[in-house]
Amino acid sequence: MRVLLVEDEVRLADNLAAALRDGPRFAVDWAEDGLIGDEFAQNLCYDLIILDLMLPKLDGLSVLKRLRGRQDPTPVLVLTAKEGAESIVQLLNAGADDYLAKPFDLGELIARAKALIRRGKGTAHPMLTGLGLEINTLEQTVKREGVLVDLSPIEYRILEYLMHRPRVIVSKRELLEHLYDFNWEHHSNVIEAHVSNLRKKLAATVAKEGAAEIIETMRGRGYRLAAEPEPAEEPGQ
Repeated sequence: MRVLLVEDEVRLADNLAAALRDGPRFAVDWAEDGLIGDEFAQNLCYDLIILDLMLPKLDGLSVLKRLRGRQDPTPVLVLTAKEGAESIVQLLNAGADDYLAKPFDLGELIARAKALIRRGKGTAHPMLTGLGLEINTLEQTVKREGVLVDLSPIEYRILEYLMHRPRVIVSKRELLEHLYDFNWEHHSNVIEAHVSNLRKKLAATVAKEGAAEIIETMRGRGYRLAAEPEPAEEPGQ
């Protein structure tokens, strides 16, 4: 998942970015003022925006209004020092999905960030299922046919990203942009290797030979999850 952090306090931004990268292993882009944050949000695709209210050049509320004015549905978690009911109502009416009052606990921020991303993908439940897979997005574990699959962090993030988009063709560029931060270009020659290893690990958990592939390669376009198998017909039908 890729997160945009718009925060002008450098130390706080560093701590938040490190926690989001080390914990849920999100790719994090940082904008130090509202104008840069608005530019990033316009030109790049994010799974979540964490937005401070008190920003230089363009305040957080204005960034939020611009975002929603463009009909951008990206979930927004606002960080605010204002706890008054009137201020919170204003934020929610402007299109904020959630807020945290400063100071806050990093664990709570991460939990809320994960919940907003799940809701943004159309699933509020932490379990993703399909094709014989069970993905626990809280524990970041994967099972196929009930067998635990040992994936690397990058392999897990690829599979989770695809599971949020069943039957949608995801380009290599889109995958890279959501797996890495602005240095993603340096990783563009390894995405095929990660997908290949992911396929091998998923296949190794199935005892029977010739098991269906979970991830399909769409030549020249990217990757997508395979279709769910049709249920077998009962005899006599």
